Parts: sequence; C-alpha cells; structure tokens
Amino acid sequence: MNKTRLLTLFAVAGAIAATTGCVGSRIAASQKLAEQAEPFSARPEQHERRILVVGDSTGVGTGAARPEDSVAGRISSDHPTWLIDNRAANGAKFEDVVGQLEVVQKRYDLVLVLAGGNDVIRLTSADKLRRDISRAVQLAQGHAPVVVLMPSGNVGHAPFFFPPVSWLMSDRSKALHVTMQQVASESGARYVRLLEPPETDPFALEPKTMNAEDGLHPSSKGYAQWYSELVKQGGLVFAPAQ
Repeated sequence: MNKTRLLTLFAVAGAIAATTGCVGSRIAASQKLAEQAEPFSARPEQHERRILVVGDSTGVGTGAARPEDSVAGRISSDHPTWLIDNRAANGAKFEDVVGQLEVVQKRYDLVLVLAGGNDVIRLTSADKLRRDISRAVQLAQGHAPVVVLMPSGNVGHAPFFFPPVSWLMSDRSKALHVTMQQVASESGARYVRLLEPPETDPFALEPKTMNAEDGLHPSSKGYAQWYSELVKQGGLVFAPAQ
C-alpha cells in the first residue's frame, strides 16, 4: 500500500472515530437493512425479454421498503413479461461483480450493472477499479448485446458520512463516474449518470425521504428516482434485432 493511500485510510479512520456513536448506530441500521433485503427476480411463464442484474446492495434493493420498490422491482412492474435474474449481493465491489458474471451461462437481452459505491467507500485504487470495471463489462458483453452501467450517485451526499469523510467520498464518487463514463465510451456500454451537484441532487435536497434509515442506502423514493433516470437516459432500450 502506498503512502498516500495509507494516510487516507488513517484520515478516514480518525474521522469515523470522532463520531463513533452516530456512525455505530447507522452501521447497525445498515446491517439490519442488508439482512432484511432480498434481491428482486421475476420469472413470468412467457417472457419477451431476459434481463440480468448484477452488482451490490443497490442492485439488491437494500433500503427499499419492499423488493418491488427496488430498481429491478420497478422494471418488472412496468414490464411484467420480462424475465429478471438478479445476482446482486450486499457488500459487492466491482471485483465481486466480475465473480457474479463469471458463473453466468445464459444469454440475455440486457445486463444492468448497479455497483461502484463499495469501491468508493472501501478505497479501491483507481487502477484496480478501472481494471475491474473493464473486466466486468467484457464479461457482461459476452452475455448480452446491451450492457448498462449505473453507479451510485454522490456517496458524499449520504447523511451516513460527516466532514471530512463526506468530502473524500464526494471526490471519490466523482472519480468513479469519470472512470465509468470512460470505460463505457471505450467499450460501447451504456452509462447512466446519477451524479449531481448538491444544489440539484435530490438525495442532498431531501435526505430524510430519499435515503433509508441508515442514511446510506436509497429509500423506496430514492430507488424511484434512480429508476426514473434509468428510463429517461435510455438504459432500457434494447439493441435492434440482427
């Protein structure tokens, strides 16, 4: 581990230690939400499309009041004839998304990747993150003609974090989105931008309603916002038939 990264880890640890009580309660709330969450999948008897969801807790829908309120659940609500397989897992980083995709043996019409937040929080290095994202996209494109990258918005806007950690999380979130956009452009994958400045970010403007009780994951209303952006930015448009 290089010196800069080590100093960053110490800074994060020190800031968290200074707010141990509040952070501790939120960590407990986050763990509880993760234990209660179930990834939404759908298997209609007759299906028109096949969707694969991979990623972290945001792919699972952790923080939503019910699985149907997650991004995957909202896709199914609007498109009840679409089959949805969901391999997302709480705590997954992009290296874990690679693992989720390596065991896939089916073909799909679209792969939706909801990940990146844990790499921001757990300080994945920039070089490793780029390699992991690129590998995940490569694997996903082997299973579907359309791959959609949908990373979390600005993690620093989550009430879970306090300055100066929130500032670090904001910087890392911006770096994540730059990398994600570059990889998408280079590979032909789609990129859904959820990153916004605090003056226009609904999660910063309405923190109590857009975030779940742990102050980290989206609430049902937060996932509704994400789903709206997924649709608005063309994330669910399929490739033309060959």
